[in-house]
Amino acid sequence: MPNRRLIIGDVHGHYDGMMTLLEKLDPGQEDRVYFLGDLVDRGPKSAQVVEFVKNSPYRCLMGNHEQLMLNALPEVGKNTQAWQAWLYSGGHSTIASYQEAGMMPRDHLLWMRSLPVFLDLGDVWLVHAGVNPYLPLSQQTEAQFCWIRREFHKIPKPYFNNKLIIIGHTITFTFDGIEPGSLVQGQGWLGIDTGVYHAKSGWLTGLDITNKQVYQVNVLYNNKVRILPLEEAVTLLKRPSFLARLRYVRP
Repeated sequence: MPNRRLIIGDVHGHYDGMMTLLEKLDPGQEDRVYFLGDLVDRGPKSAQVVEFVKNSPYRCLMGNHEQLMLNALPEVGKNTQAWQAWLYSGGHSTIASYQEAGMMPRDHLLWMRSLPVFLDLGDVWLVHAGVNPYLPLSQQTEAQFCWIRREFHKIPKPYFNNKLIIIGHTITFTFDGIEPGSLVQGQGWLGIDTGVYHAKSGWLTGLDITNKQVYQVNVLYNNKVRILPLEEAVTLLKRPSFLARLRYVRP
């Protein structure tokens, strides 16, 4: 079996589900594992998730929830607006997990601050949210890589000619016609955030892009596992009707 590239969607504090997923993915020493960001918030064990990924050999991207946490906490200058934005977006559960774990987050914050906003793997390009389709990479900001939604999702043609962009950030079932747990494919991009924290889904997704296999754990059903060929797990977006019906999702 060739060395695999394994890509994991937004974990959002679901440590137990993440560990079950990694057990099923069973990465070897020569395999490469990548997290798309949003390790924290909403789930019960953000502190444990960050501690594990930080000390693992795996790569991780900056997500918008890491940015929210960095903006809210003293390492980068606490202010009321940033604090409220973080709490509104699931920060309460992250604070509780750090209190329960008895860990101070300073080293975690330093690590988060060092995270890249994208990774170029040659034929695959990883980013948390997407890209601004109207700007070259050199003119884009961290905020666009971590937060963009509609402009990127409605891109009429692939941003790269020879690279598939893989994203998290936007839960797949918020697109019209996409069922909970399904991956979603647009023009030159693939979304794998299947909404682990959401009561409508519970699925955490890991993608073996080398062998085109999808591994999923459902945290709402005792970490139930399923493994599917990519072609069975993904749904193509219908153009252009989905644009008008893309439902609002919180940060």
